[in-house]
Amino acid sequence: MWLFNRKGSSGFSSSSTAEEVTHGVDASGLTAIVTGASSGIGTETARVLALRGAHVIMGVRNMAAGRDVKEAIVKEIPLAKIDAMELDLSSLASVRKFASDFNSSGHPLNLLINNAGIMAPPFMLSKDNMELQFATNYLGHFLLANLLLDTMKKTARESNREGRVINVSSDFHRYPYPEGIRFDKINDQSGYKKFQAYGQSKLANVLHANELTRRFKEDGVNISANSLHPGVIATNLFRHNTSLAEDNPIRVFLESAARLVLKNVQQGAATTCYVALNPQVKGISGEYFSVFYYDHVFEEYYFLEKNNFMECHLYFTMEKESAMAYLPFVLLTDKCPWTGPLALARKRNEVDRPPLYTDPYKDSATAEYARMKRKI
Repeated sequence: MWLFNRKGSSGFSSSSTAEEVTHGVDASGLTAIVTGASSGIGTETARVLALRGAHVIMGVRNMAAGRDVKEAIVKEIPLAKIDAMELDLSSLASVRKFASDFNSSGHPLNLLINNAGIMAPPFMLSKDNMELQFATNYLGHFLLANLLLDTMKKTARESNREGRVINVSSDFHRYPYPEGIRFDKINDQSGYKKFQAYGQSKLANVLHANELTRRFKEDGVNISANSLHPGVIATNLFRHNTSLAEDNPIRVFLESAARLVLKNVQQGAATTCYVALNPQVKGISGEYFSVFYYDHVFEEYYFLEKNNFMECHLYFTMEKESAMAYLPFVLLTDKCPWTGPLALARKRNEVDRPPLYTDPYKDSATAEYARMKRKI
């Protein structure tokens, strides 16, 4: 049950399902990769894309679960074109193998849906010795997109159809650590806050889509990149909560109550499928799509982060494919306003640090920051 049904200008509400927001869309001829498609909204996203005629490649960590999902979808949709390929986003070797196998398959690629993720686990390191949330939610998807971009560009050019990159983020991107992304403390266990760490990984997802947009426009390619918040969904709510056992009456009550006010999986996949397939989104790029309990659904929420530290950090090293390619935040440049000449000044309170979610070129309180930035 969903308690908030107010429709936005798109004609949909927070109770709209993935099938409803793609009704009448013909996705035949499109090829889509959906990461994390073996459960939750990833499974529903893959199912609905297949229902609309797309060839879906599910990137899954658990191949047995992936095969089960494929069988279930084909049983429901006999003509579905769907495949499962092994992909562990927390392992950069796995990401490279997946991308290599896909690129060598000769398949086109129209849609890249970076859906897989983990939320608020205890501090753990990935196989590459990176904090697990940042590694899985951001780094793996960053590398995946980077390795598949040539295929996407070729497909967009030859098919004359818009390609779309969709990063499934979260409204938690608004609540990272106070300093934003802690580039120099990603693996700092002593200061680890699981929800803020989740927030910084989701912030990176948003900034990644924004930077892709800028680069696509510079290159003149017909590919869009957007990020989104799928809503709060009643799935795996207590995965990392060891204080409440599965048979605990409090847990049973909370889960039951949650289903009265939270979105189900069919509703949770709606924003992703809307941004991936709905013609209303054609030509829109660099935006953050969000669904609130009573707000207009699918409205573009402008993420006014203009400091371009994505270019300085999240792109710089990995693009070089160096030996340290999995550490895009290692090489700091003196042209980055977050670590360059302004860093020392900010520590001395000589220059006000611009609020994370405002545009320093429009906010008069940060005029000095903007003036100095233009000189860099």
